[in-house]
Amino acid sequence: MRNKQLLLVGLLPALLFSCVSSKKFKDAEAKNAELSTKYSTLLGEFNDCQKQKGDVTAQKATVENDNSNLKNQIADLQKQNDYLKTNSTTMLNQLQSLSVLTNSQAESVKKSLESIGAKDAYIQNLQSSLARKDSLNMALVMNLKGAIGNLDDKDINIKVDKGVVYVDISDKLLFKSGSYDVTDRANEVLGKVAQVLKAQPDIEFMVEGHTDNVPYKGSGVLVDNWDLSVKRATSVVKILQKKYGLEPSHMAAAGRSEYLPVASNDSAEGRASNRRTRIVILPQLDQFFKLLEPK
Repeated sequence: MRNKQLLLVGLLPALLFSCVSSKKFKDAEAKNAELSTKYSTLLGEFNDCQKQKGDVTAQKATVENDNSNLKNQIADLQKQNDYLKTNSTTMLNQLQSLSVLTNSQAESVKKSLESIGAKDAYIQNLQSSLARKDSLNMALVMNLKGAIGNLDDKDINIKVDKGVVYVDISDKLLFKSGSYDVTDRANEVLGKVAQVLKAQPDIEFMVEGHTDNVPYKGSGVLVDNWDLSVKRATSVVKILQKKYGLEPSHMAAAGRSEYLPVASNDSAEGRASNRRTRIVILPQLDQFFKLLEPK
Protein backbone atom coordinates (compact mmCIF):
# COMPACT_ATOMS: atom_id res chain seq x y z
CA MET A 1 0.00 0.00 0.00
CA ARG A 2 2.76 2.39 0.88
CA ASN A 3 4.50 1.62 -2.41
CA LYS A 4 1.36 2.56 -4.36
CA GLN A 5 1.12 5.87 -2.52
CA LEU A 6 4.74 6.64 -3.27
CA LEU A 7 4.17 5.83 -6.97
CA LEU A 8 1.12 8.11 -7.12
CA VAL A 9 3.07 10.95 -5.52
CA GLY A 10 5.83 10.47 -8.12
CA LEU A 11 3.47 10.56 -11.09
CA LEU A 12 1.45 13.59 -9.92
CA PRO A 13 3.97 16.30 -11.06
CA ALA A 14 4.24 14.69 -14.50
CA LEU A 15 0.45 14.71 -14.92
CA LEU A 16 0.21 18.34 -13.81
CA PHE A 17 3.05 19.36 -16.20
CA SER A 18 1.28 17.57 -19.07
CA CYS A 19 -2.00 19.45 -18.42
CA VAL A 20 -0.26 22.83 -18.24
CA SER A 21 1.72 22.16 -21.45
CA SER A 22 -1.47 21.11 -23.30
CA LYS A 23 -3.25 24.29 -22.21
CA LYS A 24 -0.35 26.48 -23.36
CA PHE A 25 -0.28 24.66 -26.69
CA LYS A 26 -4.00 25.25 -27.26
CA ASP A 27 -3.60 28.93 -26.31
CA ALA A 28 -0.72 29.23 -28.77
CA GLU A 29 -2.78 27.54 -31.48
CA ALA A 30 -5.68 29.98 -30.89
CA LYS A 31 -3.31 32.95 -30.94
CA ASN A 32 -1.75 31.69 -34.17
CA ALA A 33 -5.18 31.30 -35.79
CA GLU A 34 -6.12 34.83 -34.74
CA LEU A 35 -2.88 36.24 -36.19
CA SER A 36 -3.41 34.29 -39.43
CA THR A 37 -6.91 35.76 -39.78
CA LYS A 38 -5.62 39.28 -39.20
CA TYR A 39 -2.83 38.70 -41.71
CA SER A 40 -5.29 37.51 -44.37
CA THR A 41 -7.52 40.55 -43.74
CA LEU A 42 -4.62 42.98 -43.96
CA LEU A 43 -3.33 41.26 -47.09
CA GLY A 44 -6.75 41.60 -48.74
CA GLU A 45 -6.96 45.30 -47.82
CA PHE A 46 -3.45 45.81 -49.18
CA ASN A 47 -4.37 44.15 -52.49
CA ASP A 48 -7.51 46.34 -52.74
CA CYS A 49 -5.40 49.47 -52.18
CA GLN A 50 -2.96 48.37 -54.87
CA LYS A 51 -5.84 47.82 -57.30
CA GLN A 52 -7.35 51.24 -56.55
CA LYS A 53 -3.92 52.79 -56.96
CA GLY A 54 -3.63 51.20 -60.40
CA ASP A 55 -7.07 52.53 -61.42
CA VAL A 56 -6.23 56.08 -60.31
CA THR A 57 -2.88 55.89 -62.14
CA ALA A 58 -4.65 54.87 -65.37
CA GLN A 59 -7.21 57.69 -64.99
CA LYS A 60 -4.41 60.15 -64.33
CA ALA A 61 -2.61 59.03 -67.51
CA THR A 62 -5.80 59.59 -69.54
CA VAL A 63 -6.29 63.07 -68.10
CA GLU A 64 -2.64 63.94 -68.70
CA ASN A 65 -2.93 62.76 -72.32
CA ASP A 66 -6.07 64.87 -72.88
CA ASN A 67 -4.37 67.82 -71.22
CA SER A 68 -1.31 67.38 -73.45
CA ASN A 69 -3.49 67.45 -76.57
CA LEU A 70 -5.21 70.62 -75.37
CA LYS A 71 -1.87 72.24 -74.64
CA ASN A 72 -0.71 71.42 -78.18
CA GLN A 73 -3.84 73.02 -79.61
CA ILE A 74 -3.34 76.10 -77.46
CA ALA A 75 0.31 76.28 -78.54
CA ASP A 76 -0.78 76.22 -82.21
CA LEU A 77 -3.25 79.02 -81.56
CA GLN A 78 -0.53 80.97 -79.79
CA LYS A 79 1.78 80.59 -82.82
CA GLN A 80 -0.94 81.80 -85.15
CA ASN A 81 -1.61 84.71 -82.84
CA ASP A 82 2.07 85.68 -82.70
CA TYR A 83 2.32 85.42 -86.48
CA LEU A 84 -0.68 87.70 -87.02
CA LYS A 85 0.58 90.16 -84.43
CA THR A 86 4.03 90.35 -86.05
CA ASN A 87 2.63 90.77 -89.56
CA SER A 88 0.15 93.44 -88.47
CA THR A 89 2.85 95.43 -86.69
CA THR A 90 5.15 95.16 -89.72
CA MET A 91 2.38 96.23 -92.06
CA LEU A 92 1.50 99.21 -89.90
CA ASN A 93 5.11 100.40 -89.76
CA GLN A 94 5.49 100.03 -93.51
CA LEU A 95 2.33 101.97 -94.23
CA GLN A 96 3.28 104.74 -91.83
CA SER A 97 6.76 105.00 -93.34
CA LEU A 98 5.26 105.35 -96.85
CA SER A 99 2.84 108.00 -95.60
CA VAL A 100 -0.04 106.35 -97.44
CA LEU A 101 -2.09 105.35 -94.40
CA THR A 102 -5.31 107.28 -94.01
CA ASN A 103 -6.84 107.97 -90.61
CA SER A 104 -9.61 105.41 -91.17
CA GLN A 105 -7.11 102.77 -92.25
CA ALA A 106 -4.90 103.45 -89.24
CA GLU A 107 -7.91 103.09 -86.95
CA SER A 108 -8.86 99.80 -88.61
CA VAL A 109 -5.36 98.38 -88.14
CA LYS A 110 -5.34 99.56 -84.54
CA LYS A 111 -8.61 97.74 -83.87
CA SER A 112 -7.16 94.61 -85.48
CA LEU A 113 -4.18 94.75 -83.12
CA GLU A 114 -6.51 95.22 -80.15
CA SER A 115 -8.54 92.23 -81.32
CA ILE A 116 -5.39 90.12 -81.48
CA GLY A 117 -4.52 91.18 -77.93
CA ALA A 118 -8.00 90.16 -76.78
CA LYS A 119 -7.55 86.79 -78.50
CA ASP A 120 -4.30 86.28 -76.66
CA ALA A 121 -6.02 86.99 -73.33
CA TYR A 122 -8.82 84.59 -74.31
CA ILE A 123 -6.33 81.80 -74.98
CA GLN A 124 -4.69 82.33 -71.60
CA ASN A 125 -8.06 82.33 -69.84
CA LEU A 126 -9.17 79.20 -71.69
CA GLN A 127 -5.95 77.41 -70.76
CA SER A 128 -6.43 78.29 -67.10
CA SER A 129 -10.08 77.12 -67.15
CA LEU A 130 -9.19 73.81 -68.78
CA ALA A 131 -6.46 73.12 -66.22
CA ARG A 132 -8.86 73.91 -63.37
CA LYS A 133 -11.57 71.64 -64.85
CA ASP A 134 -9.12 68.73 -65.18
CA SER A 135 -8.05 69.15 -61.55
CA LEU A 136 -11.66 69.24 -60.32
CA ASN A 137 -12.57 66.13 -62.33
CA MET A 138 -9.62 64.17 -60.98
CA ALA A 139 -10.48 65.18 -57.41
CA LEU A 140 -14.10 64.14 -57.99
CA VAL A 141 -13.05 60.72 -59.32
CA MET A 142 -10.75 60.12 -56.33
CA ASN A 143 -13.49 61.18 -53.89
CA LEU A 144 -15.99 58.81 -55.53
CA LYS A 145 -13.54 55.90 -55.46
CA GLY A 146 -12.74 56.62 -51.82
CA ALA A 147 -16.42 56.77 -50.83
CA ILE A 148 -17.42 53.60 -52.69
CA GLY A 149 -14.49 51.61 -51.29
CA ASN A 150 -13.96 47.96 -52.14
CA LEU A 151 -16.93 47.22 -54.41
CA ASP A 152 -16.07 44.89 -57.30
CA ASP A 153 -14.90 46.80 -60.39
CA LYS A 154 -17.14 44.56 -62.50
CA ASP A 155 -20.15 46.02 -60.71
CA ILE A 156 -19.14 49.68 -60.57
CA ASN A 157 -16.75 51.68 -62.74
CA ILE A 158 -15.67 55.33 -62.47
CA LYS A 159 -13.80 57.02 -65.30
CA VAL A 160 -13.05 60.32 -67.04
CA ASP A 161 -13.54 60.47 -70.80
CA LYS A 162 -12.99 63.69 -72.79
CA GLY A 163 -13.38 65.83 -69.70
CA VAL A 164 -16.62 64.16 -68.48
CA VAL A 165 -16.89 61.98 -65.36
CA TYR A 166 -18.91 58.74 -65.72
CA VAL A 167 -20.09 56.40 -62.94
CA ASP A 168 -21.37 53.06 -64.30
CA ILE A 169 -23.26 50.83 -61.84
CA SER A 170 -24.27 47.28 -62.77
CA ASP A 171 -28.03 46.72 -62.60
CA LYS A 172 -27.54 43.62 -60.47
CA LEU A 173 -26.53 45.99 -57.65
CA LEU A 174 -29.61 48.16 -58.09
CA PHE A 175 -32.53 46.18 -59.54
CA LYS A 176 -34.00 42.72 -59.80
CA SER A 177 -34.09 41.22 -63.29
CA GLY A 178 -36.69 42.94 -65.51
CA SER A 179 -37.76 45.28 -62.69
CA TYR A 180 -37.33 48.96 -61.84
CA ASP A 181 -37.84 48.45 -58.09
CA VAL A 182 -34.54 49.12 -56.32
CA THR A 183 -32.93 46.53 -54.05
CA ASP A 184 -31.69 47.01 -50.48
CA ARG A 185 -28.14 46.97 -51.83
CA ALA A 186 -29.02 49.95 -54.05
CA ASN A 187 -29.49 52.21 -51.05
CA GLU A 188 -25.97 51.41 -49.85
CA VAL A 189 -24.39 52.10 -53.26
CA LEU A 190 -26.42 55.22 -54.08
CA GLY A 191 -25.86 56.57 -50.57
CA LYS A 192 -22.10 56.52 -51.07
CA VAL A 193 -22.38 58.25 -54.46
CA ALA A 194 -24.82 60.82 -53.04
CA GLN A 195 -22.38 61.61 -50.21
CA VAL A 196 -19.82 62.87 -52.75
CA LEU A 197 -22.31 64.63 -55.05
CA LYS A 198 -23.95 66.44 -52.16
CA ALA A 199 -20.57 67.86 -51.12
CA GLN A 200 -20.42 69.61 -54.53
CA PRO A 201 -23.69 71.61 -54.61
CA ASP A 202 -22.97 73.21 -58.01
CA ILE A 203 -22.60 69.86 -59.80
CA GLU A 204 -25.31 68.89 -62.26
CA PHE A 205 -25.68 65.31 -63.46
CA MET A 206 -27.84 62.98 -65.53
CA VAL A 207 -28.87 59.45 -64.63
CA GLU A 208 -29.10 57.15 -67.67
CA GLY A 209 -30.77 53.73 -67.77
CA HIS A 210 -29.27 51.13 -70.16
CA THR A 211 -30.45 47.60 -71.07
CA ASP A 212 -29.20 44.72 -73.19
CA ASN A 213 -30.95 43.74 -76.45
CA VAL A 214 -33.12 41.00 -74.95
CA PRO A 215 -36.77 42.07 -75.51
CA TYR A 216 -38.69 43.01 -72.37
CA LYS A 217 -41.18 40.26 -71.48
CA GLY A 218 -42.81 41.68 -68.38
CA SER A 219 -46.31 43.04 -67.95
CA GLY A 220 -47.97 46.10 -66.51
CA VAL A 221 -47.07 49.68 -67.41
CA LEU A 222 -43.82 48.72 -69.17
CA VAL A 223 -43.93 47.83 -72.86
CA ASP A 224 -40.32 47.46 -73.95
CA ASN A 225 -36.67 48.20 -73.04
CA TRP A 226 -37.23 51.92 -73.62
CA ASP A 227 -39.79 51.99 -70.82
CA LEU A 228 -37.63 49.85 -68.54
CA SER A 229 -34.52 52.02 -69.00
CA VAL A 230 -36.45 55.24 -68.32
CA LYS A 231 -38.20 53.87 -65.22
CA ARG A 232 -34.89 52.64 -63.80
CA ALA A 233 -33.34 56.07 -64.29
CA THR A 234 -36.27 57.83 -62.60
CA SER A 235 -36.18 55.33 -59.71
CA VAL A 236 -32.55 56.25 -59.01
CA VAL A 237 -33.24 59.99 -59.30
CA LYS A 238 -36.13 59.77 -56.84
CA ILE A 239 -33.95 57.98 -54.26
CA LEU A 240 -31.20 60.60 -54.61
CA GLN A 241 -33.77 63.36 -54.14
CA LYS A 242 -36.08 61.96 -51.46
CA LYS A 243 -33.74 59.76 -49.41
CA TYR A 244 -30.46 61.66 -49.72
CA GLY A 245 -31.64 65.23 -50.29
CA LEU A 246 -29.93 66.06 -53.59
CA GLU A 247 -31.23 69.15 -55.38
CA PRO A 248 -33.81 67.99 -57.99
CA SER A 249 -33.11 70.94 -60.30
CA HIS A 250 -29.53 69.65 -60.70
CA MET A 251 -30.63 66.17 -61.86
CA ALA A 252 -32.01 64.72 -65.08
CA ALA A 253 -33.25 61.21 -65.88
CA ALA A 254 -32.96 59.56 -69.29
CA GLY A 255 -33.47 56.12 -70.86
CA ARG A 256 -31.04 54.80 -73.48
CA SER A 257 -32.68 51.37 -73.91
CA GLU A 258 -30.31 48.94 -75.70
CA TYR A 259 -28.84 51.43 -78.17
CA LEU A 260 -25.64 52.55 -76.44
CA PRO A 261 -23.92 49.25 -75.50
CA VAL A 262 -20.43 49.07 -74.02
CA ALA A 263 -19.96 45.41 -75.02
CA SER A 264 -21.30 42.89 -77.51
CA ASN A 265 -24.72 41.42 -76.74
CA ASP A 266 -23.64 38.09 -78.24
CA SER A 267 -22.44 36.75 -74.87
CA ALA A 268 -23.95 36.61 -71.38
CA GLU A 269 -21.00 38.59 -70.00
CA GLY A 270 -21.46 41.31 -72.63
CA ARG A 271 -25.20 41.58 -71.95
CA ALA A 272 -24.48 41.86 -68.21
CA SER A 273 -22.09 44.77 -68.90
CA ASN A 274 -24.73 46.54 -70.98
CA ARG A 275 -27.36 46.32 -68.24
CA ARG A 276 -26.22 49.30 -66.22
CA THR A 277 -27.17 52.64 -64.75
CA ARG A 278 -24.83 55.49 -65.68
CA ILE A 279 -24.42 58.74 -63.76
CA VAL A 280 -22.96 61.43 -66.03
CA ILE A 281 -21.43 64.44 -64.27
CA LEU A 282 -22.37 67.24 -66.68
CA PRO A 283 -19.65 69.79 -67.55
CA GLN A 284 -20.21 73.40 -66.52
CA LEU A 285 -20.70 74.65 -70.09
CA ASP A 286 -22.03 78.05 -69.03
CA GLN A 287 -18.60 78.93 -67.65
CA PHE A 288 -17.03 78.32 -71.07
CA PHE A 289 -19.80 80.14 -72.95
CA LYS A 290 -19.09 83.21 -70.84
CA LEU A 291 -15.54 83.19 -72.22
CA LEU A 292 -16.96 83.54 -75.73
CA GLU A 293 -19.11 86.55 -74.91
CA PRO A 294 -17.88 89.86 -76.41
CA LYS A 295 -16.08 92.04 -73.91
